[in-house]
Amino acid sequence: MSGTPTVDISKSARAYDWLQDRIRSHEYAPGYRLVIAPIADALEMSAVPVREAVRRLEAEGLVTFEHNVGARVALVDEQEYASTMQTLGLVEGLATALAAPLLQPADLDRARSVNETMRELLTDLDTSRFTRLNQDFHATLYERCPNPHLIDLVHRGWGRLSGIRDSTFAFVPGRASHSVAEHDEILELIAAGAEPLEIELTARNHRWRTMDAFLRSRHPDHSLSEER
Repeated sequence: MSGTPTVDISKSARAYDWLQDRIRSHEYAPGYRLVIAPIADALEMSAVPVREAVRRLEAEGLVTFEHNVGARVALVDEQEYASTMQTLGLVEGLATALAAPLLQPADLDRARSVNETMRELLTDLDTSRFTRLNQDFHATLYERCPNPHLIDLVHRGWGRLSGIRDSTFAFVPGRASHSVAEHDEILELIAAGAEPLEIELTARNHRWRTMDAFLRSRHPDHSLSEER
């Protein structure tokens, strides 16, 4: 019998959720060192499931491991962010267009409700909650896409975004109001039965404008993709 400790999957999942929540809420900021022992103490579990949770977060890009330093919360990688957003704009735009004819009135009502909640948050912006709602809004519109391979690519893109770690809205909160307005535009096109290509391009440009807002906040001379 091997002497390797057995990982308690339920404890590992709990440690993963606990750490992920603190990373996404910015309680554990980029560069924050994740020390296994105190985390295990806080969760009242052994170090084994915590270590497994940290490995999982590392695989997703939320955490990096440095020799002689240990695990740290990952910093924002601008190039990775831009590449992911460009790709996500393409696949999510197409998935949204293909899903549009299959959406039920209840789906559109849910998306409108989520967007209204996002609008209400604009007066006192909680970027973490706004980001979660933003993902919920888009998932409502693309999840009925009949192409499972395309959906898989969209999910992978969103997964990489969570790995890149920070919400764009935390860096450029002014983008939030534009995002809500663009959501309205996408909903209007879908409700009106617009051409799939128009829906696809609108959803794609919406994603790329968010990318541009982030890059422009870091580099004022950034060339806007929406001006291509």
